[in-house]
This record gives sequence, C-alpha cells and structure tokens, in this order.
Amino acid sequence: MASFDLPRRLVAEALGTAMLVATVVGSGIMAASLTADTGLALLGNTLATGAMLVVLITVFGPISGAHFNPAVSLVFAMSRTLAKRDLSGYVAAQIVGGIVGTVIAHLMFALPIVELSSKVRTGDAQWFSEGVATFGLVAIILAGIRFEQKAVPWLVGLYITAAYWFTASTSFANPAVALARSLTDTFSGIRPIDLPGFWIAEISGAVAALLLFSWLLQPGASSTLSSEAKL
Repeated sequence: MASFDLPRRLVAEALGTAMLVATVVGSGIMAASLTADTGLALLGNTLATGAMLVVLITVFGPISGAHFNPAVSLVFAMSRTLAKRDLSGYVAAQIVGGIVGTVIAHLMFALPIVELSSKVRTGDAQWFSEGVATFGLVAIILAGIRFEQKAVPWLVGLYITAAYWFTASTSFANPAVALARSLTDTFSGIRPIDLPGFWIAEISGAVAALLLFSWLLQPGASSTLSSEAKL
C-alpha cells in the first residue's frame, strides 16, 4: 500500500465502495423483483455481496488496503497502520463512493436517482446486532492480517455472508454503506432517521475489537520467556 500515493488510494477506496454498494443495492432490487419470498431474496443479496467483497478486497487491497468502511479505517488509524492525516480523506472517499454506488444501482434498474428509504431498522436488538457484526468484522480482519494475510479477502467475504444471517440487522457493519443504503427505498434500505443508532453501534463494535485484539494477538510475557529458555 505504501507504494501508492494518496490520490490513487482515495480513488481506489471510492471506486471499491461504489462497487460494493452497487452490488448490495442492485442485488437486493434484482432479488426482490424475481421472488416474493423474503428469505430467498435475502439469500441472493447475501451471495452477491459476499462474492463481490472477495473480488474487491483482492483487487484493491494492494492499492489502498481495501477498507471501504470508515470503521475499519478508524481502527487502522488508531493502530497506526493508516496515517491519521489520511483518515478524513479515506472516510470522505468511502462516503462519496457509497452514494455513487446507490445512484449506479438505481440507474441500472430505472429508479429515481435518489429515494430516501422508508424501511424501519431500529431498536436495541438491531443496534446490538450492528455492534456484534462490526466487532466480528474487525476481529476477522486483524486476526487475518496477523496470521493469514492472503486469505483476508475470503475471510471477510465469508464472514459477511454468514453475518447477513446470524445478525438481526443483516450486518451492515459499515457507516458509509449504511448512509448509502438510506438513499434507496428498496430491499436493502434503511430510514435516514435510523442511521445514528447504527453508526454508534458500528464504531463501538470496531473500537472494542481493536482493544481486545491488540492484546489477544500479542504473545504473552511468559510465552516469550519460555521460548527464549528453550533456545
């Protein structure tokens, strides 16, 4: 990532986030148009999103780190993997990219360019689910980078595929994507008024994962001493 300058990294973040949101929104529209079965529609939405994440992280990871997520960028800035001066640029690129992704999906399906969502997603269970979903996402990323970096695209794609189904909120786990999804009154939408609860839960889950895994992924002092003694 260090070999690419900031403008290229920001374009990669914006483009990747746009493609991710276009997939989330577009596959939701397609699924809902093909079946009245909500479960089957969600399955279609899930598989498309998980598959696209694998592709996007593989392609854009070497350029920008493939965050596509303000919560992930915040975690990397806090852990000094991303320069703090670059954080605002990453977040702005992700937000703009997400909005563009919704517009692209709407244009592909001949819908209004922007249409505020009326889909209710609120309450303690939804917020807790978002905290859990984002905690798990960040945990998977941090542990994946530590132990099996080449597998991170698959780990994230598979995690989100599973989290669509084990969380009550269908695992947004991304403040920029949540904002973009508030601009579509389709299958994957969320009311704009419900966004603050999601954002707070997502950031809280991400920071909690960073705090725990910063400790968990470091060898303990006793283990280090034992290894030195064997030498």
